[in-house]
Amino acid sequence: MRDGRLILRDPHPLLLANARVIDPSRGSDFHGDVYLADGVIKDAGFGIAASGVPDGAEVVDCKGAVVAPGLVDMCAFVGEPGAEHRETLASASHAAAAGGVTTIICQPTTDPVVDDPAIVDFILRRARDTAVVRVHPMAAITKGLKGEEMTEIGLLQAAGAVAFTDGHRSVASAQVLRRTLTYARDFDALLVHHTEDASMSQGAMNEGAFAARLGLSGNPKAAETIVLERDVRLVAGARGRYHAAALTCAESLAVLERAKEAGLPVTASATINHLSFNELDIGAYRTYFRLAPPLRAEEDRQALIRAIASGLIDVVVSDHLPQDVEGKRLPFSEAEPGAIGLETLLSAALRLVHSDQVDLVTLLAALSTRPAAILGLDAGTLRPGAPADVTVFDPGMPYVLEPSMLKSRCRNTPFDEARLDGRVLRTIVAGATVYEYV
Repeated sequence: MRDGRLILRDPHPLLLANARVIDPSRGSDFHGDVYLADGVIKDAGFGIAASGVPDGAEVVDCKGAVVAPGLVDMCAFVGEPGAEHRETLASASHAAAAGGVTTIICQPTTDPVVDDPAIVDFILRRARDTAVVRVHPMAAITKGLKGEEMTEIGLLQAAGAVAFTDGHRSVASAQVLRRTLTYARDFDALLVHHTEDASMSQGAMNEGAFAARLGLSGNPKAAETIVLERDVRLVAGARGRYHAAALTCAESLAVLERAKEAGLPVTASATINHLSFNELDIGAYRTYFRLAPPLRAEEDRQALIRAIASGLIDVVVSDHLPQDVEGKRLPFSEAEPGAIGLETLLSAALRLVHSDQVDLVTLLAALSTRPAAILGLDAGTLRPGAPADVTVFDPGMPYVLEPSMLKSRCRNTPFDEARLDGRVLRTIVAGATVYEYV
C-alpha cells in the first residue's frame, strides 16, 4: 500500500508546475506554476515553466493538484514538556507535515504551564531542534491556569508567545479577564478564550433527548453562550483583541454576529470535529467522540458550516488533543475528552467542499490565511517574498484512514476507518520538502 514518508531535504530551487494554484490571501485560483528558491516564494503565476526552468531547479509536475499556502493550525496540544507519552514536538510536527500543516500553534497546558518566558524559550528551542514544521507557543492568560492572576503578557510576548489562552479552561472571574484584556491591548496581544462555564459543564455530552436516552448527563448550550455574551461585553469596554476558541452552537453565532456588526475586535474558530460530526455520532458510547466542548445537534453543525462559508467564523482548527489508551478505554462519562486532528484536518475539511457547502478558496482561507493574519504571522500566502511554506494536495484522492498510518503518538481519532477524499502529496517548509506521499 502507498504511504507517506517524512523527509527533510535541504532547500533548493523548486518549480511546482502544472498546478491549480490557490492563494486565499489574494483571492486567486488559477492553473499555473509556483517557483520557490532561497526559502521564499519567488513567483506564482501563469507560464513560469514555459518561460524556461531556472538553472538547478527541481521540477515537480503536479498534474493538476492544488498548490496552496501551508495550513496554520491555531489550536493543538503538544505534550512537551511533561506529557511526552501523549505527544512530543517532533511527533506532532510529523503528523502536521503529513496533513499539510506547516505551522502549529501549541497550547500552554503543559507541565509546567507555559506562564514563564523561560518555558516559551524552551519550546522554541526544542521545536527548532526536533520539529520539521514551524511551531509557535501560546502562553497562559493566568498564572498556573488558575484564573486568578494574569501572567506577564509583555515579557511572554517578547519571549515569543504569539497569543494567550488558558486552553480548555475559561477564566471564571470577569474582573480578571477584563483587566487582562485592558492590559493586553497595550501590547496588541490576542486573548484566545474557551467559552464554557465550568459550573454548567460537568456532563459528558450535549444536553438533550439523546443524552437522556443514553443515560448520560449533558452540558447545555447556555454554558457556552453565557460566557461568550459576558466576554463580548468585556471586549466592548476594554477594546482588547479577543478570539473565541471553539464555538459549537447556533446561539453563539448570533452573539458573534452582533459583536462583529458592532465593530468589536472579535474573531472566532470552529473545530473540524464540530463541523464533521453531531451528537448522534456518539452512537453506542464511542469514546473517540467524547469531546470538550461536546458535539452538538445537527442543526448546530449546519449553522457552523454556514458561518464558515459566510466568513462569520474566521478559522477552522484541529483542536488536536492526544489521549492515550488508558484515557479512552473507559466508560463514556469517565473517558478523557479530546481527539487528534493535525493529520486529518485538511482531508476532513474537504468534505465541506465535496458537499458543495463551502468553496475551496474560502475553506483554505479559514485554514491558513485568516489564522496567520489574526496571529500576525508571515504565513498563509503565496505572494512573492513570503516564506515558502506550501502544501500540495489532490482534493479528490480517496483513502480509508487506518490507525497504523497515523504519525501522532496517540490514535484517538473520530475518523478511525473513515473514508476521506483529499490527500496531501507534498508539504514544504521554508522551501524544504518535509513530507512526500509516495
